[in-house]
Formats: sequence, C-alpha cells, structure tokens
Amino acid sequence: MKDLQKEYMRRAIELSKESVANGGGPFGAVIVKDGKIIAESSNSVTIDNDPTAHAEVNTIRKACKALNTFELVGCEIYSSCEPCPMCLGAIYWSRLDELYFANTKKDAADIGFDDSFIYDELNVSVEKRRVKTSQFMREEAIVAFQNWEEKVDKTEY
Repeated sequence: MKDLQKEYMRRAIELSKESVANGGGPFGAVIVKDGKIIAESSNSVTIDNDPTAHAEVNTIRKACKALNTFELVGCEIYSSCEPCPMCLGAIYWSRLDELYFANTKKDAADIGFDDSFIYDELNVSVEKRRVKTSQFMREEAIVAFQNWEEKVDKTEY
C-alpha cells in the first residue's frame, strides 16, 4: 500500500475511534477523489436514531452532496471495517471505483455486529424470510415502471 492510502485508512480508523467515544458505533469511512479526502463520516445509528446511518452510507451521502452528483466514479472509499450488505449495496450503487477496508466482517461479528443473517436471508424465498413479506398490487405499481421505460429524457442510474 502507498503511504497516502495508509493515511486515508488511518483517518477512517480514527473516525471509528472517535465515534465510539461520542456514542456512535465503531465504524468510520472516508471517500477520496484525485488524492484528496472529499467526505468522511462515522456510524451514527444510535446518535441519529437511524438504522441506515452507517459510516459508509453517511460518507457516500456527504460525497455526493460535495460533488453534486449521484455517481462517485473516480472515487475510492476507505472503511474501518468490511461493509455490511446495505453498505456494500450503496457502494455498488454509487459506482465507487475501489473499496479498501481494515477490520473484517468476522471481526465485527465477534463484537456483536453480525450481519451474516442478512446474507442468508437474500437466498431465502420471500415466503420464508424472517420479516413477514407479502406482494400485492403489482398491476397498479407496474405502471410507474412502464412510464420509466417509455420516458425519453430520463437520467439513468
């Protein structure tokens, strides 16, 4: 690893430590573009009462706002821990070029942040998922998808 990359990761790790000290979860992340940190954040789930306020998601939101875009092509993310399924999805959707992480998902599971059940749930049929899940009104809902498909001036993402 290059020295600069180590500094980005050190910053993500420092954010994770600060988060613990401030009542948040032990996770931090930074997003870098052209060798400069453009956004950084930590986990604020319990601070903000928001289950989606993970470090990576918070940092992606800040980076998109800073760059005034919904795509982070040309950027890389440094996370103090291997991202959970939600954060990994956000990383893919935001089109970050690279992901670097320090702690593993096993390390996180060892201290009570075990998200393996979510990975498992993705492979379970809808009827058998732990969260009761039902589908209905597809005929009405599909109209929005048809409208989207027919729209000529849409911004695809």
